[in-house]
Amino acid sequence: MTSVNGAHALLATLRANGVTTCFANPGTSEMHFVAGLDDFPEVRGILCLFEGVATGAADGYARVTHEPAVTLLHLGPGLANGWANLHNARRAHVPILNIVGDHATYHATYDAPLQSDIDALASALDGWHRTTVTSDSVASDTVQALAAAYGPPGQIATLILPADVSWNELSTVPRKWPVASRRPLGAPDEHELLRAVDALRTKRTAILVGGTALDAEQLNLVERIAAATSCRVIVETFPSIMERGAGVASPERLIYVAEFAIAQLKDFETLVLIGTRDPVSFFAYPNVPSELRAPECELIDVGAPGTDTLTVLNFLVDALGAATVRAPVGAAPAAPTGDLTTQSLAAAIAATLPEDVIVSDESITGGVHFYGASRYSARHSWMTLTGGAIGMGLPLALGAAVGSRRRVLALEADGSMMYTLQALWTMAREGLDVTVVALSNRSYAVLNFELQRVGVIGEGSTSQRMLEIDSPTLDLCALANAQGVPGVRVTTADELVVALRRSYATPGPMFIEAVLPKGLG
Repeated sequence: MTSVNGAHALLATLRANGVTTCFANPGTSEMHFVAGLDDFPEVRGILCLFEGVATGAADGYARVTHEPAVTLLHLGPGLANGWANLHNARRAHVPILNIVGDHATYHATYDAPLQSDIDALASALDGWHRTTVTSDSVASDTVQALAAAYGPPGQIATLILPADVSWNELSTVPRKWPVASRRPLGAPDEHELLRAVDALRTKRTAILVGGTALDAEQLNLVERIAAATSCRVIVETFPSIMERGAGVASPERLIYVAEFAIAQLKDFETLVLIGTRDPVSFFAYPNVPSELRAPECELIDVGAPGTDTLTVLNFLVDALGAATVRAPVGAAPAAPTGDLTTQSLAAAIAATLPEDVIVSDESITGGVHFYGASRYSARHSWMTLTGGAIGMGLPLALGAAVGSRRRVLALEADGSMMYTLQALWTMAREGLDVTVVALSNRSYAVLNFELQRVGVIGEGSTSQRMLEIDSPTLDLCALANAQGVPGVRVTTADELVVALRRSYATPGPMFIEAVLPKGLG
């Protein structure tokens, strides 16, 4: 490089901080960053055809690496297009750095067609955001953004980069590019720890675990506490990433349906939170409480997000004298045959899971039996829909495959996959080892369920038509093939088992449309 502009300063700072991946959907304002990628081969630019794919991929990357990926987005509309999956990432407490190009500083006064309030969009993510105003401040602003993204807990940082700040040259080039400092995980509150020990010894207690407490080591520590005290262990409904399979403790899962979750928690005198928050209903329903624990149940929070949950669990194990326990032994389901149902689908997936696969689960109702069926499958990692904004499954799988270089299985409902179908094109372009199982029931089955729960009557043809996606029927395999991902359609459990095994043995992405009875889920 004969000169260093703001875009070069940004890329040099990212490289100095070990940031290696940028999921991008750029526009005119970002062209100097795009051109700068030629000079920084250590930063891999990955093109996504929709901003929601870029942000969801950054989430998946961060969940498996615990490091931030960068997104490159085009002005306010680009950030808005990516916002839903940034919401999911915010709920997952993962580090992400958004680079959002903006109009040149002197152009803003003209209110050009793409002018918008990017600050307002970024501030709604409850993270860190700043507009860089000079090329000389790009490097320092970038390290502050990265430090904010690291947390703990991880959060969304957004650096807004006006076009002229990107193209203007630095007046002084630093001899060394700055490196962000990282704060350690938070220390637990000793008073709350002692309260938890007392409750576990003397009261009907449940431990609700989530967040960073869901790796194999920590889950097995929780199992020791349960064995020593007869407490119940429950995992949050939608974990960011959780280790699963043979040899790993498998707590019961907090039930999604509020009425059932209330019954699940009703007998406890104390609820101890480790790595998660006080559980509430996903939505409000007539005559159903929003808080899931009983009103008289005492809450003890010893590990809020950002806390060193491993230290928490080791303290409890030592204080309670919790001995080592043998991991429960069992077998994965046998490969099923016959009709394809939600039960046989879960069994087929659990029976064929290879060692060390990552599962991106947005199967909604069709995959309801997977958690139980995979209890004794090969060791795997499991990621879920943390924020409830659908359309995360395929992008999350894309980012996880880039970040881990492991085989990824995406369990994807047909309705939600249509939000971010463009992720398939990037999987094909990058040659990623992703197996997609699309659960085709031609219906928003979860909404049929919710229609009943909210207490409305919707039996007419108009309301039912709003919940069905079979007129016309989506040709999911054709959609996958059109984006370069080979697809196969299966209608029986036998065919699904064969297709899964073939996919795992074949490099690159593969798409499997699993046809379930309409509305089944």
